[in-house]
Amino acid sequence: MSIPSDIPDPRLSAPSALRNREAIAGVLRDRLPASGLVLELASGSGEHVIHFARQMPHLLWQPSDLSEKARQSIAAWTAEEGLDNILPPLTIDAAQPDWPVARADAILCINMIHISPWEATQGLMAAAGRILPLGGLLALYGPYRRDDRPIEPSNADFDADLRRRDPRWGLRRLEEVVACAEQHGLVLDRTVEMPANNLSVLFTRRAG
Repeated sequence: MSIPSDIPDPRLSAPSALRNREAIAGVLRDRLPASGLVLELASGSGEHVIHFARQMPHLLWQPSDLSEKARQSIAAWTAEEGLDNILPPLTIDAAQPDWPVARADAILCINMIHISPWEATQGLMAAAGRILPLGGLLALYGPYRRDDRPIEPSNADFDADLRRRDPRWGLRRLEEVVACAEQHGLVLDRTVEMPANNLSVLFTRRAG
């Protein structure tokens, strides 16, 4: 279904999403379940979930975002592509305890942790520990600081820019994110080096 020319196009486009979507999909293909619901937190423009749903039609995808403009964009992209394995986007504030999802077989969160207060990460881990089944996947993507190596110059510049925009933002220490996850029964499986000094960070729910 195309958007009439006399109506403003609500679809947003993020250049970074177009650059990294295939690399992220390559990691997810090996780890997502054969069937079930994948909840994407902070879906942004919706271009990631569109790409993943097209490539992995055996899964049902649940996008979400706190921004109304983002939700409108997700809905418009979904309608344009005609995909029937994407549910209408939900409003989810990661920092809040009550999420409108009781269960998900996997959770995906791309480029949120460094552009949100730390409370959003804490809320994400608490929710993942609550709504994922045993063995369920939590997949994160983005840039991180790591204690065992110096920060890359491009990431250092990005971190400084984020903190200027909002002092609650900034690249998180991977070790701190892992420790937060462990408090909610999530165990780090592996990290995958990604283009442009990003990481895919994969957790599995191992405890109740």
